Formats: sequence, structure tokens, C-alpha cells
Amino acid sequence: MLAALVTVVLWASAFVGIRSAGHELSAGPLALARLAVAAVVLGLVVLFRRERLPVRSDLPAIALCGALWFAAYNVLLNAGERRVDAGTAAMVVNIGPILIAVLAGKLLKEGFPRPLLVGAAIAFGGTTVIGLATSTGDRSSTYGVLLCVLAAITYAGGVVVQKPLLTRVSALQVTWLACTVGFLLCLPYAPVLWRELGHASGGAIGWAVYLGALPTAVAFTTWAYALAHTTAGRMGTTTYLVPPLVILLSWLLLGESPPILALAGGVLCLVGVAVTRRRR
Repeated sequence: MLAALVTVVLWASAFVGIRSAGHELSAGPLALARLAVAAVVLGLVVLFRRERLPVRSDLPAIALCGALWFAAYNVLLNAGERRVDAGTAAMVVNIGPILIAVLAGKLLKEGFPRPLLVGAAIAFGGTTVIGLATSTGDRSSTYGVLLCVLAAITYAGGVVVQKPLLTRVSALQVTWLACTVGFLLCLPYAPVLWRELGHASGGAIGWAVYLGALPTAVAFTTWAYALAHTTAGRMGTTTYLVPPLVILLSWLLLGESPPILALAGGVLCLVGVAVTRRRR
């Protein structure tokens, strides 16, 4: 539970970082910068710990996880949030935990326990309320919504691929290797990143480093550790804590006062996640 909480807090802070850095770094280059920092940080930790590498038979699944969740998800989400307002993005991307529950129930044989289904429905309702309360309605586009849907699909697929690996490979190794795969797949954005870094402010560069070091290197590792100790469906629903945390961080760091309706949605998210943690 502690690892899951670390994950959702850092992922919530990433919302602020992406929004800030995204003014100067476009979607692909920002993803590349974030993954480059994370790959280096995780690589140093792996080198220090001297962990044994996974067996060859696990490498294709790790590569698929990296392609779906670290490369595709980051680029799609960054691009989607440049075309739709934050409220719309929150509503669309948060179909991801529902997809995880469905895929894990079928493919990983986790089943469909009633508390998971009821809690996910309540939490998704809370996310929808937050989205409606914070949506500006002036930048929404069909293309942007499609990008967010694709981001949710790649997120769900990455988690379902990752879960079985964690029975054989450590959370650190899976995260580092998948992150490295994502970095390699994003290398075509290197020329654009180099050009944009030449004009970017210190703040934007600082946010990119932060996104790589903490919300990626640390949070994805704590996510994998927590995922190894619970079901994919239950773990996926913990990410419904991210929207209310984003509201809190935006209030504290950016001075953005949340609408009352958004606060009510945050309460629903908390209730929904609490329901999913109950036993059958």
C-alpha cells in the first residue's frame, strides 16, 4: 500500500510537470527526455545492486511492456493533453483502470470480484465529476480525445503484460529494461529535442529532469513492486486517487482553487478505491 501511495502521489505531481514543460517541449521530445533521465537513474541503481538479468524468454514481454507503456503511452498522453483540456483528458484516460480490470479478469484469470467492479464504477464516476467540473470546453477536439483513448489502451495493455513478469523478474529490472526500450523507441525525436532544448527555459528543463527521476524512475518502480503483491485489477483502481491529488497539488503549487463539484468528485474517487480494497 505504501508503494502504491508513493506511485499515485508522484504520478499526480507529473500532471503539473507535464503541463509546465509542455509549453516549451513537444510531446515526443518531452517523452524522450523523461525516459532518458529515468533510464540513466535506474541503470545506476541496477549497476549498484548487481542484479542478475532476466532470462531470454522474458525479454519479448519486457520489450512489449516498454513499447506500450513507456513509449506509446507517454507520447500519446503528452500529445493528447496538448489538444484537450485537463478535465476531458482525465475522464478519457481513466478508462484505463477499467480496461485493466477487464483484461486481467480474462487474460490473467483474476476474475471479477464484486468489490472491484463496484469500487471501480464509483471511482470512475468521481473522475467523471472532476472532469466535468474542471473542463474548460474550449480546446476539446476529436483527435485529442482519440489520443487519450489510445493512451488508456496502451496503459492497460502494458500493465497486463507486466503483471506475469513480476513473478520471475524484480520490479527494478522490469522497470529499467522496459524504460530503456521506451527510450530507444523514442530516439527518433532526438533531433527535435536537441533543437527545443536550445530554446527551453531552465524551468522546463528542470521539470523534464524531475519527470524522469521521480514520476518515472521511482514511481514506475514502486508501481511494479506494489503490482507484484496484488492483482492487476485492484492495483489499477488505485490510480483513481491521482485526479483528486492533482486538484490538491494544483491548489498548493499553482494557486488554482478547485470547484466544489471537483472536491465532491475527489471524495467519490476515495470511496471507490476504498471499496476495491475490501475483500469479497
